[in-house]
Formats: sequence, C-alpha cells, structure tokens
Amino acid sequence: MKSYNTEWIRNVGIVGHGDTGKTQLVSSLLFTAGMTPRLGKVSDGSTVTDWDEEEIARKISINTGLAFVEWLVPGQGEKTKINLLDAPGYSTFINETKSSLIAADASLILVDAAAGVQVVTEKVWDYATEYDQPRSFVINWMDRELASFERTLDSLQKVFGRGVVPIQLPIGREKSFKGVVDLVGMKALLYTPDGDGKAKIEEIPADLAEEAKAAHEALVEMVAEGDDALMQEFFDEGTLPVEDLKKGLREAVLAKRIFPVMLSSALHSIGPDAILNFLVEIFPSPAARGKATGHKTPDHKGDTIERKIADSEPLSMFVFKTLADPFAGRITYFKVMSGVLKNDATINNYNRNTQERLQHISAMQGKTATAVADMHAGDIGTVAKLKDTTTGETLGDKNGTIFYPPARIPEPSITFAVEPKTRADEDKIGQAIHRILEEDLALRFSRDPQTKEFLLSGAGQQHIEVVVAKLRKRYHVEMKLHPPKVPYRETIRGKADAEGKHKKQTGGHGQFGVCRIKLEPLPRGKGVEFVDDIFGGSIPKNWIPSVEKGLRDSAERGFLAGFPVTDFRASLYDGKYHDVDSSDMAFKIAGSLAFKEAMKQARPALLEPIMHVEVYAPEQYSGDLMGHLSGRRGKISGSETRAGNVIVKALVPLAEMLSYANELISMTQGRGSYSTEFSHYDFVPAEIAEKVIAAHKPHHGEEEEAASA
Repeated sequence: MKSYNTEWIRNVGIVGHGDTGKTQLVSSLLFTAGMTPRLGKVSDGSTVTDWDEEEIARKISINTGLAFVEWLVPGQGEKTKINLLDAPGYSTFINETKSSLIAADASLILVDAAAGVQVVTEKVWDYATEYDQPRSFVINWMDRELASFERTLDSLQKVFGRGVVPIQLPIGREKSFKGVVDLVGMKALLYTPDGDGKAKIEEIPADLAEEAKAAHEALVEMVAEGDDALMQEFFDEGTLPVEDLKKGLREAVLAKRIFPVMLSSALHSIGPDAILNFLVEIFPSPAARGKATGHKTPDHKGDTIERKIADSEPLSMFVFKTLADPFAGRITYFKVMSGVLKNDATINNYNRNTQERLQHISAMQGKTATAVADMHAGDIGTVAKLKDTTTGETLGDKNGTIFYPPARIPEPSITFAVEPKTRADEDKIGQAIHRILEEDLALRFSRDPQTKEFLLSGAGQQHIEVVVAKLRKRYHVEMKLHPPKVPYRETIRGKADAEGKHKKQTGGHGQFGVCRIKLEPLPRGKGVEFVDDIFGGSIPKNWIPSVEKGLRDSAERGFLAGFPVTDFRASLYDGKYHDVDSSDMAFKIAGSLAFKEAMKQARPALLEPIMHVEVYAPEQYSGDLMGHLSGRRGKISGSETRAGNVIVKALVPLAEMLSYANELISMTQGRGSYSTEFSHYDFVPAEIAEKVIAAHKPHHGEEEEAASA
C-alpha cells in the first residue's frame, strides 16, 4: 500500500448514539470510494468494521472498527487517506469510544433524523471537546418515516449552539429523499438510491432556490464573522467566492467556531461522496492540529512537552487500543505522533523501559491487515505480537522520550460474580481473562477476599454478557454469572467491657490466658484500632500481640452473620497469666473469647455499602427516575438539567443497584445511562438486616465450627 505524507492524512472518529447508522455510513463511504466491491450491510453482517461474532449477532458495534479510504477530490492532483474509527454508540460500550477517539483529529457525529439529539450525542460531543477536536454532524436516515431535517437541526442548535450550521439542504422528504443542495458550491447533488454513491450535479430546483439562497447567506455570514478580511469582502461583494468560502469554513471548523451539518441516507448511498469531499477539504490533517502534548514522566504529572506532528521530529507513537486475537496474538493499534515509523524498526517502550521490534506494520481494513513499508507522522496503523506493550503506552526513539496521556475511563458501574463451570475452565480462566483485560479498559477482574468470589466488573449487564460470550467463543472457557454477594460489614453502636478466659488442663502443660477488653465505636471508615493499656505487667508484653491477633481474627469472621466487624476501638487493660501454662495460643484464644463476649453487650449492627449514583436521561423521565431511586432506599442529593436531559444524583445502597441497569433501560426506552462509585458504609434498616442475617447465619455457623475445630 502507498505511504501517505502527513498533509494527505485525515483521522476521523465516526461517533453518535446507537442505531444512528455509523457502521452503515462507513460501509457506504468504503463502497463509494471503491474500497469494497459491494455495499456491506449491518442487517446481514457484511460490513467491514463490525466483523466480530458478537457484533454480527447483536447487530451493534461493541469494539471500535478501523478502516481507511483513499479518496481523490475532483480537481485535486493527489489522493488523501482517510482513517475512519467506527466507534460504538450504546452507553454500555461508550468507554471503548472514548479510549479510541483519542486517536482521531476530528469527529463526525451522526444523528438520527427522526430522533434528534440523544444521550450519547452529548457524550461524544463532550469527548471531542475534551480532546479539543473539530467536529461536524451528519443527519442520517433522512429517507425514513418521520425524518425531519428542520426538527433535528433545531434540536442540534438548541443543545450545541448557533455554531451548528447546515452546509446542505435536503431534496425530497422521507422516502422521496434523493439528494442535497450544496450550500457552499450552490449546486444540487442528486443520487440514484442504491447506486454507486456518486452524485449527479445539477442546478438547484426552483422550489428550493429561495430557501437555499437564504441558507447560503447565513452560512457565508457565519464564516465571515470570525475573519476580518472575509467580513470586509462579504460587505464589499455581498457574498464570498467558493474557494474563499471553503478556506474560511476550513479555518472556522479548525477553530471550533462552526460545526457544519450534512445529510445522508447511509443504507441507500445518498450523500457519501459529498461527505468524503468534506472530510478531505474541510477537516484538518494531523499537522493542522498543531502540536501533540505529552509529559516528561510516565505519571503524566511532570513538565509538559509539546512536540510538532511532523516527520522531522523524533519518532513517537501512542498505543490507543489492543485486540486480543486467539490466533494472531496481541494486535496493537497505534497512532504515529511524530517522526516516521519504518517497517521492522526496533524502538523503545518508554513506560516499561524495554525494546520492541515492529515487524509487519499494517493499515487495517476491518479485520484485514494491509502491509505498508512506513508510516508518517499522524497516520494510524497496527502491528502484531509485541512482547510487552499495552494500551495507553508510548513508544519511540531512544533519545526522544515522551509520555502521551491515555484516555480517562470511568470506573465500572456493575459487578457480577463469575464461576467456572468445570475444573478445566477454572484452569484456563486466568490466561483468558488476562487477554480480555488487555483489550477492554472498562473491565475489572478481582477476587473478593471476604466472599472468595471471582468478580467481573464492567459498564453494564450487556457488557459483562459480551465478555462471557467472548471467553466461551474465543478461548473455550465456560462461565456462569451470578449476582455478587454484597460486601456487608458489621459494627457496634455502644460500649462494652468483657473478659475472655481460656483455661485448659491436659495432664502436662495446660493452657491459661485471661484478658479484659473495652470496646467502643469509631466513626465510619476508621477500621479497627487496638490499644495496649496494660499496666503493671498483668499480661507480659510478648503475649499482647497474641491477644490482638485473636481479637482481629474473630472480628474478621464476624459476629452477626459472618461479615467483618469494623469501626471500633478495642482497649486491652487487664488480664492474668501463668508462668508455666500461658502461651501465645492461650492468649490468642482468650482475645477471641473476650471479643465475642464484648460484642454481645455492644449493640452489634449491620453495615452496607452506599453508592454515589448519577443517572443521565431525557428530562421527561425526571419524576420517574427520582421516584424509582427513592423506592430503592435512595436519597436524592440533587438534580440538574442540561439541554433537554436531566442528571439525577443520589446515594443508594449497593444491594438495591444490582438489577438497576435493566430496569433503567426499560424505564427510559434505552435512552438512560448511569454511573456509580463507592461513597461510604451506613447502617442497614432493622427489617432488612434481619433478613440478611437469617440468610447468612447457617453459613456463618459452619465457619464458626470450622474455626473452633
């Protein structure tokens, strides 16, 4: 494949809410550019960027798909390479979008012509803002029933401001949609539905002439508004020549002052060539973005380094995605941030201080790798079988150390317990999970030290289900999912004073140890404190640690229902010993007995984890959301509205959130999303505590018997 210089490269994130047709649009762009022999369709699983088995089966994007287009704009002498990052649109997989969008230089945001602005529309806008990217909109599905250009444009302008400006008008409505008016060149672009995606250029239809003229003048005025020279030309001439208008539009888009709106029917190939022309002529090359910012230290807290995105700079490349392929091994997706990457180069991994040899660097067309000899600054590619490198790391020349910051991914919002189905699955689970973790930054895997369960945490139930399906299909590991056990805690509400006495005579040396302790509650989160208040040597110093160990061990096993006891202070203030029969074991048992006796007096109580929850949904669901959270013992801490959506904040017990994801989807017709993070522990209401204790008491009794044995 040809090697492209930086100025002839475009890196575009194709983003938007689920079902807005992102993957279908990418398929249409590839077909129109001659990159594929036929138009792939999501409905039959033939698209280039949705190639994973789960994506084909579910008909949604789960991973970011990478593809490229080589496109020649009429009148230009050289083709441009457009790297397309087809990102997921459902909230469950939106973290994948955020982590891969970092490699784009601009974002093309798709909007459903019938639905308008949706939850993820705003999220991806925020991501593009965070990455300081120019962006543009495509109103897709213009051929569908209830599609409305005017209503959708109005919703975009209300949410994102007056900088949202159409550069096209529709010709025809719903099923009769057949083309667009180009408001820059003031021509009509007419398409043959289900044709080759290339327009026939004609004069603007008479019935659209006045509307097109007014929209053209509004566009010219917006472009000229930010440029004194263009404004003067506009005042003098009353308009702007096409080339000046394109130049001004390009600069306004780069400055993030104007966000152009285009139209399409991705399934019927209406509008793709105009979109490709726009990506080349208006969206910036990597070099036009200026400089890349990195840091001198891997923690990204040191002094910043600005490096020009150019071939003349030292080689540096950032890894934004990793794919674990059971056959090809680890596939690393990277962006060349500076310098020129040669095939078969040996370069440094700055984060690990190791070397990697990059054999067979490639440009990806979905799952198909196309070999390249080299890649220039700004280009995106892949390489297989790197030894150590993972997502978020920086590689490059030995003497050009720089660390580019990775995407900031939120913590998981839901956790499930997973259990291998067989012993063979248990043996394979470690390596398989490790591979999945390499490619999914939003996933966590751990073992709860209290419940002894394996826990798989992700962005939603569907996310976890997809991971379990991948484990089965890729690595032949069968897993069962269970709701996780809530990590309750126990504590005390009052003070207590108790004695623990262990006395046993066996014929030879006996066992003897007596200790007296006081218990008192501590504020939430303080844990367990042990205080040595022994005076006069009633217990020798060498046996006091044994008392503490016995006490802590007993606290870890719990008193009410087998959950660890926390947030208390135990003060050892008196005791007795025997010169011959006392021992470490005797005082350890005495400490345990003293703790159990004190707990009977100290008004023990059950604690549960409380989560800080933020729910994001259209404003119309505000009352239902608050009522539903209150019904789950939640305490509403506030809400705010933003552009037709509401963010409800609440403190809710974890036990009440385990099934929340599915209920939120049902309540909001899939338009709501939420995030959770641990806040604090609080007392469980008495009637609920009784049920929890009753459910765990038999298991707790078994533990007690085992411990005493």
